[in-house]
Amino acid sequence: MSKIYSFVILTFLLVSCSVSQENKNNRLVLTNEINAIYQQKKFNGFAVSIVDEKGILYQHGFGFADIVNNKKYTTQTIQNIGSVSKTFVGIALLKAQELGKLNLDESIDKYLPFKVFNPNFPQDKITIRQLATHTSSITDNEFYSSKNYYLKPNQNLDGLKLTFEDEQSFNPADSIISLQSYLENVISEKGKWNKDSFTAHKPGTIYEYSNVGTALAAFIVEQARGEPFNQFTRKYILEPLKMKDSGWKTEEVDVTKYAILYENPTTPLPYYGLITYPDGGFITNITDLSKYLSELIKGYNGKGTILSKESYKEYFRPQLSESNFTERNTKNPYNESYNVGIFMGFGYTGYIGHTGGDPGIMSIMFFDPKTSLGRIMLFNTNFSDKEGNKAFFGIWNTLEKYQNQLK
Repeated sequence: MSKIYSFVILTFLLVSCSVSQENKNNRLVLTNEINAIYQQKKFNGFAVSIVDEKGILYQHGFGFADIVNNKKYTTQTIQNIGSVSKTFVGIALLKAQELGKLNLDESIDKYLPFKVFNPNFPQDKITIRQLATHTSSITDNEFYSSKNYYLKPNQNLDGLKLTFEDEQSFNPADSIISLQSYLENVISEKGKWNKDSFTAHKPGTIYEYSNVGTALAAFIVEQARGEPFNQFTRKYILEPLKMKDSGWKTEEVDVTKYAILYENPTTPLPYYGLITYPDGGFITNITDLSKYLSELIKGYNGKGTILSKESYKEYFRPQLSESNFTERNTKNPYNESYNVGIFMGFGYTGYIGHTGGDPGIMSIMFFDPKTSLGRIMLFNTNFSDKEGNKAFFGIWNTLEKYQNQLK
């Protein structure tokens, strides 16, 4: 081996060791700064990550998945992620379109066993694309909160609240109905819960965030493919990405890894599910969700694996204009409602992703298309006060502070 070649190898090894040590130091400082915020005790447990298109740059769990039993919240802890789940519905729609099973611009009537139309505009067809961009004119009425959430069976309910914030009820486990029955009751012409299920706007004109519209889009995937939505997404998203700890239902995951969810740091909630599970019921951990976000960044950059380049372009294409909004959020860069792709949100600053919130759940997942760096946070505790909000975004901003140094 020549002296010059040996010198080059030695120099490379020394630089690599230096970079590696610097990364370790940065991770330690980052962990310590987040832990200092955690010590304010606004949240019981949470996990965070930073990713790029190559994979995970940083991930860590903080606090407790179960306070009473002193169970740590780790990178393997699983929980529901709220409306970040909607991004999976967008992927599923485009995969079904790739497979020739549906077309986004077709009327939803083509796929439904019951008829759906806005009674204020009975002649105007609602399309799948309108569902995916929250412009279908379908809205969430009072029965979304009162009928949709149900208790998981075989759990000890002693001492647990059966309402959330004293307004939203957790229904008995034996009261669950199918997604089809729920949708038919809420949005079909003869449904018994269809009061105020549509806005006064013509379909396709005005953005109105809709959980029910999201669930209907997932149901259409089921109808078009002839298989349950959870099975379809496992085949075309979870298995290809090796998201082994994730699923839509508790029987699909290891429940021993499940976090207790808390209304606030001192009030635990029971385990529950959603009839309209595709709009917010995805169960995962920070490790699996990081794999997913890394894939989304690759997809945005034309290197994705679970959709074609053309489908990813459509997924990330801003679909609406200013005229589609009655108001636009320009205060919070991480509000996803400035524009929308196919169930994929855009902040006014250009960040791409989604937020999520449900009883005992706070989640946020965004990436910066300019840097191809993304961040995720999952919390098992709600907050509604100014200090909680400050701590939440304090952690988020701390991740941003160090993300470039970890790349």
